[in-house]
Amino acid sequence: MPTAPFSPTIRATFAPPVMEARRWLNAATYPANRPLLNLSQAAPVDPPPVELRAEMSRFVLDEVDTHLYGPVLGMPALRQQIAAQWSASYGGAITADDVAITAGCNQAFGTAIATAVAPGEAVILPTPWYFNHKMWLDTQGIQTRVLKCGPGMLPDLAAAEALIDKHVRAIVLVSPNNPTGAEYPPALIRDFATLARRHGILLILDETYRDFHSSSAPPHGLFADPMWRDTLVHLYSFSKVFRLTGHRVGAMIAAPDRLAEAEKFLDSIAICAPQLGQKAALYGLRHLSDWVAGERAEILHRRTLVEAGFAALPDWQLLGCGAYFAYVRHPFDIESPVLAQRLVGEQSLLTLPGTMFGTPMSQGGDGSAERQLRIAFANADAAGLSTLFERLRAFTP
Repeated sequence: MPTAPFSPTIRATFAPPVMEARRWLNAATYPANRPLLNLSQAAPVDPPPVELRAEMSRFVLDEVDTHLYGPVLGMPALRQQIAAQWSASYGGAITADDVAITAGCNQAFGTAIATAVAPGEAVILPTPWYFNHKMWLDTQGIQTRVLKCGPGMLPDLAAAEALIDKHVRAIVLVSPNNPTGAEYPPALIRDFATLARRHGILLILDETYRDFHSSSAPPHGLFADPMWRDTLVHLYSFSKVFRLTGHRVGAMIAAPDRLAEAEKFLDSIAICAPQLGQKAALYGLRHLSDWVAGERAEILHRRTLVEAGFAALPDWQLLGCGAYFAYVRHPFDIESPVLAQRLVGEQSLLTLPGTMFGTPMSQGGDGSAERQLRIAFANADAAGLSTLFERLRAFTP
């Protein structure tokens, strides 16, 4: 009998990298004096703060609509709160009609792509890329135009323009960046928005890690431009800032006519984002600003420890550092996937290889990904980071 078909685009998409890395753990043992230090995943492992969990319990017990479908584009109160706070933070003009709530930021990205790009068309994606962005494009049969980052892990504007042709429908930027941690200067973001407008394409700007930016100034001034809706789609996640990873709540800010198209996509995927996550996000925005400031200060402190640690490892090169991430070039004549697996077995240290964030040599890459690792340091305290550098020093190639 014939075998039922599989989608060729799904078959051609690489396996989820974090799940692959977890499988390495099954093959390793960890001595009692060397427990696993997991620096692989860019998400909080701690639960939301107690105050927020208490409110979430009340929502579950006392508010019946927590358990029901809500509007496809999200709770009106949350959309209004985001519009007001983002307008103040960015010095711009955003209305509730510009805001949609999604079941996490990955869904926001897929939604933005769905409103602008058809199978066979193309999107410019800087590399090292966030792997779920590349995976989504691959599953949809969308071409990826790879834009290699240069010094400081910043995308080059002229190189991006050289990639644009009649097939390109969007440019994607992530700042602060996953996986490199690089914070894109406001002028660079502005120039990419100008480039997108000049060519009549979309700028999709993922700011999931905005709350851990090292500057207290606005990350960019795009929302101050009264014409921002012609070009910009902003993406955001509440998973990191309020530790709501399991409750799946993100946001997409775009022109109302684009959100009308987004509503079609969202209604056919999840109908609405989980109500509990939306209510938790709204409570957090209204009441947890001081707590968030403390979390940001701690992450920035850990960043300084990471920078100092790599400064004391002269054979390693810190390519980018910020938000949750350090992106490094290792000094060994070992390809990064092999090195990452050896670090698990020999040093009880889980990181991710650069080949998960860029094109490997076997597929036409230039070899740089094979010398790179991503270290997600946000879940390691000062003692954990000290252990990280002790184990890197102890590794023998």
